[in-house]
Amino acid sequence: MKRVFLFVATNLAITAVLFFVWNLVGMGSILDERGVDLQLGNLMVFCLIFGMGGSFLSLAISKWIAKRTTGAVVIEQPRNPTEQWLLETVRQHAQAAGIGMPEVAIYESPDPNAFATGARRNSALVAVSTGLLGNMRQEEVSAVLGHEVSHVANGDMVTLALIQGVVNTFVFFFSRVIGHFVDRVIFKTERGYGMGYFITTIVAQIVLGILASIIVMAFSRRREFRADAGGARLVGTGAMVGALERLKRNVDQPHLPEQLQAFGISGGTRAGLARLFMSHPPLDERIAALKSRAA
Repeated sequence: MKRVFLFVATNLAITAVLFFVWNLVGMGSILDERGVDLQLGNLMVFCLIFGMGGSFLSLAISKWIAKRTTGAVVIEQPRNPTEQWLLETVRQHAQAAGIGMPEVAIYESPDPNAFATGARRNSALVAVSTGLLGNMRQEEVSAVLGHEVSHVANGDMVTLALIQGVVNTFVFFFSRVIGHFVDRVIFKTERGYGMGYFITTIVAQIVLGILASIIVMAFSRRREFRADAGGARLVGTGAMVGALERLKRNVDQPHLPEQLQAFGISGGTRAGLARLFMSHPPLDERIAALKSRAA
C-alpha cells in the first residue's frame, strides 16, 4: 500500500503546484474571455494537460520519491548472505515474469512491509523492510517479492497513473465548472472571477478529489488480488498464503510512523465506509481468494 500512498501524495503535490503557477501567471483569463463565458473546450484541454501531466510526472519520479521517503538503500554490492539471497531471488522472479532486473533495496522499519514502484517494467524498484526480513521465513519473503514483481510485470503503476490522470482531469474540470456557476449565478460576478469562484473551486476540488479517490482505491484493491495470484504462480500458493498469514499477525501493530500507518502492505482492517478508501483488500479475503484458485 505504501507505493499507492507515495504515488497519490506526490501526484496531489505536483498538481497543486502546477495549478498555483497557472493561476499566478494569469492563464485563467484564457478560460474566461472578457469575464463572461466559461470556455469549456479550453478548460478541458488545460485540465487534461495538468491532470495527466501531474500524474505521469509523479510516476516518472516515483522511484526517487520512494527512496527519499523511506530511506531505502539500494543494494549495489551484496554485503552479506541475506542481501545476496535477496538479489538472486528478485532476479529469478523477474526472469520468470519476463521483466528486466529491478533495483533491490532495504529500508529500516520494524513493520513487515515491501513495495515496488517505477515508471517502466524494465526499470523498477523493489524494496523490503528490515522488519519483513526479520519476521518471515525465506519462502514467505520470496512470496512477498513475487507479489511485488508481479505488480511490476502487470504494469500496475502505469495503469494507476492513467487512472489517476483521468480522475484528476475530471476533478479539475468539474470543480471549476461548479466554481464558475456559483460565482456567476449566486454572487452575480459579471467580469473576471470573485472570491466566490476561488473558494467554491477549492472546496469542490477537495470534495470531488475525495470521492474520486474511491475509484483509484477500487482499482488498487483489484490489482492486489492479481498480484497475489502472480506471486502464487512464482513461488506456489502455499508460500503466498503463508506470507499473507504472517502479515495478518502484524496488521494492527502500529510500527510505521503515524502518517504511514494506514499504508502498509497488509492494508489494515477498516470496515464500513472506510473500506472504500482502502488500497488493499482485507487479508482474509486475499487468502480466501488464493485458496479458492488452488481448489
